[in-house]
Amino acid sequence: MDQFNQSLEFLIEGTGWLAPVLFILLHLFRPFFFLPVIVVCIGGGVLFGFIKGALLSFIGLSLMSLVSYQLVIKFPRFRKGVTHLKKKVFQDRTVSVSQVMILRIMPFVHFHLLSLYLMEMSKSFKEYMYFSVLGQIMPAVLYTAFGEAITELPWYSTGIMVIILVSIYGYLGKRNKAHIKGS
Repeated sequence: MDQFNQSLEFLIEGTGWLAPVLFILLHLFRPFFFLPVIVVCIGGGVLFGFIKGALLSFIGLSLMSLVSYQLVIKFPRFRKGVTHLKKKVFQDRTVSVSQVMILRIMPFVHFHLLSLYLMEMSKSFKEYMYFSVLGQIMPAVLYTAFGEAITELPWYSTGIMVIILVSIYGYLGKRNKAHIKGS
């Protein structure tokens, strides 16, 4: 294991300033390689350490939000596919911004689907990017810091964590419905 860590350090030092750029690009091309966000963020933690890895993941995820917005706006066929996925996964459910933030933390939830929800809730591109960037902080930090530990937890611990996140998601949904009815 020590030899592996030394090899990684040598690789990072050998590529110099290009390593962070390549890592950010990996976030942008991640969907084409079918890599989950959590895998790339864990890799950032291993390669760059917690602080730099979380910062680079945050930048990469934020740029991915920008690209996602452009894909939906410029390619109607892409929007149609994501909208179909939305109807299939969430039916006609209304999701609040805070629920999208919670869903961003959950591994394996479709990135572009959540971006579509944020686009539909936002009044402008600026507001979309604000909510989107805000929603990237927790996944970047959590996945980079605890991602490896989460994947190595026993199945029951992982199950408890998912139940807690689903409970928070449900609570926020009920609160959102109550707020809408009260308005």
